[in-house]
Amino acid sequence: MRILLLFLYDLNFRPLFLAVTLVAGALVLSGCASQEALQAEGGIYDPYEEDNRQTHAFNKAADKYLVDPLSQGYGNSTSGGVREVVGNFSSHLSLPNDVINNVLQGDFGYAAQNTGRFLLNTFVGFAGFLDPAEELNMPRVRADFGQTLHVWGAGEGAYVELPFWGPSTSRDTVGIFVDLALDPFFVVLRSPETYIGGVAYILDAMGSRYTFDATVDSVLYDSADSYAQARSIYLQNRRYELGITGEDLYLDPYSDPYSDPYEDF
Repeated sequence: MRILLLFLYDLNFRPLFLAVTLVAGALVLSGCASQEALQAEGGIYDPYEEDNRQTHAFNKAADKYLVDPLSQGYGNSTSGGVREVVGNFSSHLSLPNDVINNVLQGDFGYAAQNTGRFLLNTFVGFAGFLDPAEELNMPRVRADFGQTLHVWGAGEGAYVELPFWGPSTSRDTVGIFVDLALDPFFVVLRSPETYIGGVAYILDAMGSRYTFDATVDSVLYDSADSYAQARSIYLQNRRYELGITGEDLYLDPYSDPYSDPYEDF
């Protein structure tokens, strides 16, 4: 999906791409908060479940017949060291976007840390293929525009599953598009250099799929309801990343989000 977004973004639609993204972001800011009460009742707000399940079935088929075989081929033909270098480079290319979101969130200390990490790994780590910053206790502080919207007060919104991308929410989906539109590498570079980051991301994703093969298979193919399981895992992890605590952090993947909480009284 990232390559597809890059392609559309590169076809001289950049102003329109950004305008549509900003309008969608405004809708999220105005509409998500109204769903907070519904979300709080069962921990999950999934009004598009029927469509989401169809997308999930597509993603499972894509994983079974495309992603998993490619990841196995990539993993079996490369060493762990090579996959680590590719992962370093992919992470390195995402750092400027982290810095932008650190600033938008008011985390100037993290912005400085990520900037220092980027400069060090660029000049000492051979353009980010190596990670000397980690050895100097300068870890990456991940930040994205979905997180920024959360800091600004936007609600989580509806759960959605995106083709190829996987689990998301309406807020995080807007964040994906904004992060792409604001990424300095995609704004400055032109084809074919624009796609370097996308290719690195895909290879890193293939490496991760290979590394966590057993875990992914257990969720997708061994669960009684892989859709509910994936939804629960994603929302729990995402809320934990955003610092959300309490009952809504721990979800029953098989609970009915639309059940009446007072039906037993």
